[in-house]
Amino acid sequence: MHVVIMGCGRVGSTLAHSLEQQGHTVAVIDQDAKAFRRLGSGFGGRRVTGVGFDQDTLREAGIEEAGAFAAVSSGDNSNIIAARVAREMFGIENVAARIYDPRRAEVYQRLGIPTVATVRWTADQMLRRLLPSGAEPLWRDPSGGVQLAEVHTSPAWIGHKISTLQEETGARVAFLTRLGEAMLPTAQTVLQEGDLVHVMLRSDEVAVVEAAFAKGPEEAHS
Repeated sequence: MHVVIMGCGRVGSTLAHSLEQQGHTVAVIDQDAKAFRRLGSGFGGRRVTGVGFDQDTLREAGIEEAGAFAAVSSGDNSNIIAARVAREMFGIENVAARIYDPRRAEVYQRLGIPTVATVRWTADQMLRRLLPSGAEPLWRDPSGGVQLAEVHTSPAWIGHKISTLQEETGARVAFLTRLGEAMLPTAQTVLQEGDLVHVMLRSDEVAVVEAAFAKGPEEAHS
């Protein structure tokens, strides 16, 4: 697949190399030609100097044959405009924009523009490491009604099946992280010490599910 990236900062250059290593063709757009130094001599894709939401610049980058577009410049407005141009003018379905302002990100998500809220993501990652207990959201749907969260689980659940955990707490286990590796559990999977439990749940049920996971099997409904 051909991918067009707007912005050749640290994120854009890293993304470009990752995509190229996976066998995709890549074009990177940036207003500053000096920014392409981050790509290094080994990068085989296109380097296009220009404004990322200009239609001629996008055509030069191969947007008309692209399967995806990423707007990762340092400007929220530029990223959103470029993402909308790629989607609405050129019909690119796989579009994503980096947004620094988390409030804006939620608005654009509701408008159907996938965004990565840099500040919110970083803050959530820091919280997960500073406050290991409790439910920490990993993902929210655009409406905010459903989320994927890592929920702290009482040691009392160790040795019990996933089916028991789900029945007693009313939660749906999406996946486990065991010894650093993600795994999709079955109903017969038994929780082991050190397992991280990731749950899909309604946002208004977080406190209830968190409390049930913090208790043992015998206390979950008490």
